[in-house]
This record gives sequence, C-alpha cells and structure tokens, in this order.
Amino acid sequence: MPSSYQQDSLQAMLGLFLGRQGISLPEHCRSKSASALSRFLNEYKWPTRQVIRAVRQAAIQQIMSQPRSGRRPTLQVIIDLTTLEKAGKFKEFQNLVRVYNGKRGLHVVMLYLVVGRWRVPWSFQVYRGKDTPTPTQLGLRLVRRLPKILIRHFKVLVLADTAFGNNEFVSRIHQLKHHILVGVCSTRKLADGRSIKHLHKRGQQVRLRGLKLTVYLSWYYLKRSNGKLEKRYILCTKALKASTMTWWGRRRWAIEGFFKTAKHRFGLHRFGQQTLLGVYRWVILSLAAYLLAHWVYLNAPEHPLPDWGDAAQKALELLLPLMTLLPMLAEIRRLQPLAKRYGIDINVTWCKI
Repeated sequence: MPSSYQQDSLQAMLGLFLGRQGISLPEHCRSKSASALSRFLNEYKWPTRQVIRAVRQAAIQQIMSQPRSGRRPTLQVIIDLTTLEKAGKFKEFQNLVRVYNGKRGLHVVMLYLVVGRWRVPWSFQVYRGKDTPTPTQLGLRLVRRLPKILIRHFKVLVLADTAFGNNEFVSRIHQLKHHILVGVCSTRKLADGRSIKHLHKRGQQVRLRGLKLTVYLSWYYLKRSNGKLEKRYILCTKALKASTMTWWGRRRWAIEGFFKTAKHRFGLHRFGQQTLLGVYRWVILSLAAYLLAHWVYLNAPEHPLPDWGDAAQKALELLLPLMTLLPMLAEIRRLQPLAKRYGIDINVTWCKI
C-alpha cells in the first residue's frame, strides 16, 4: 500500500485534474510542491497496476449494476488513434514522441467503451513508429484483452474509423466472434473490380477484394466545420438496415468528444514528465479523474448536456473535500496581512473530529 505521504500526493494530483479551471500542471497545486508531485509520478514506488485494477473493477461493477430486460444490450467498443501533441526535445522518449500523420507527439490507440449512459476509457497502447506493431495491430490487442464478463453479458460491436478498415482488422475481429462497423475509403475495390463509390443502394451485401467475408456497405453524409457535407462509407459484418448502419456509424464520433474533453478539461496531453513511468502515471490519473467526474454527472438528479467543469467540481467536493478546502485556506493565509491592515482579523481553527 502507498504511504500516507504518497496518498496525499495522489489526492493532490486528482485534485489538480478535477480543478474547475482545467489547469492540471503541478506548479498550480496549492497543497503540494511541484517537485513533490514530480517525485510522486517519476520516482516513488507505488502500485500503478493496482490503481488500474481498482478503477476497472469499479467501472465493471457500475456497468453490471444497471437493470436490464429483454435482449442482451450492445457494448460499443470504439477504437481510435489520437495524438497528445508535444513540442520541444524529449531525450527519454526518442522512440515515442515522433511525427505521424503530420502531428508530433505521443500517438495513442485508445479503446473506449460505451453502454447505455456509461462511458469508460478502458485501455490504451502507444504507437512506437516504423518496424513496431501498427495502430491496427495495437487495436486488435486491446480488443482481445476485453474482460470475459463483459463479453458474456453484452453483444460486442466494434466501431472504428477508416484507418482501421483494412482486411486484417476486419477479419481478426470476425474471428473473435464480434461484429464490426468500420469506415472504408471510397477507393476500396469490390471483388469484381469496381470501386465502392459506384454503388447506388445502401445496405447491400458485397464482397471486397482480398476479404473472404461477405459484408454490408452503406454511407452517410457528415457535416464538416466549413458547412459542407462529406460522404462517408461504412462497412459492417452484421446484416443491418441501411438506416441502422448509419445510426451506428455516427456513434463512433463519441470518442472524439471524449478526446477533446480529456485533453482540455482533464489535462491528458499536458504531461511534462521526464520518465516513461511518469507519463504513464499521468495518463492513468487523468483518465481516472475523467471517470470520477463522469460518474458524479450520471448520479445527478437531471441529465442535461454535461458541463464538465461543473461535474469535475462536484466530484472534487464529494470525493476529495480536503482538496477543495486547502486552496481556500492557503488564500486566507496569504491575505491575512492585508486584512489586518484594514482592521480585519481572520483566524482559522482546524478541529479534527
């Protein structure tokens, strides 16, 4: 078990990630020094894997506790690659911080679970570049490691974008007895040599070149930031109506909203550690903070569109109340001389109950 000092540092880190302003850099912590948090992340020997197991066990318990009736619900397993962009030199991470698809940083393949109202960033793998497992192979590795209890209780549907739409990924997912719905390029060839863009009927059964499976193809129009509509093709190994395929195809974009929230609200991309262990722990704690805020949001009486700043603040006050009070006490201490100058005497007494 971590020492009491390390537990205090853990609470301080989670307090940073759950801060209302979304500022998670160690130098902004009011209860611990930046150097103490750096040692906690990079040097101290505390059970990182045990923290991961505890968070995953809690996530499974929350998901399995939901009432169900009728058919087995669908577990959406969304896979995507995101870049935690970084500038500057990182001597310790020469094989990790690199340029890929025009972006420089840490390239992470994430597996994200969606079932009902629950959203769980389950696991991730870092793409290390040429001559190492590809993002597709890393995604397959993540799917294979899904807990058996989830596979037994849910129908698994793997959702991914065009980068994962190759024959190897589709075939391997099918071998795992999961269905997959994935984006495909418009230049993809059918078995008879035509391109899929020459098809005119949505949801029809087709055979793709190099793929032994019979699949179903459809498309939908995605509105881009410039207001134009972009035609997106999707492939599915399960016989579904075209409208149903389109509905599931749009569900894949849930992970993009998660990436934006995790980066800009919970500091996922703001790691500044100088060791691989420090970066790994930073990512783990950032994702854990997201889960805590998400669970608190789900337990609210009403469920409007989430205000992640408000959800994070409520999680901080509910789960780590001391981390909410310490900054206030530090500010009072700082302002005491100014208050005395104007005849105001402030005294704070801490009664341990």
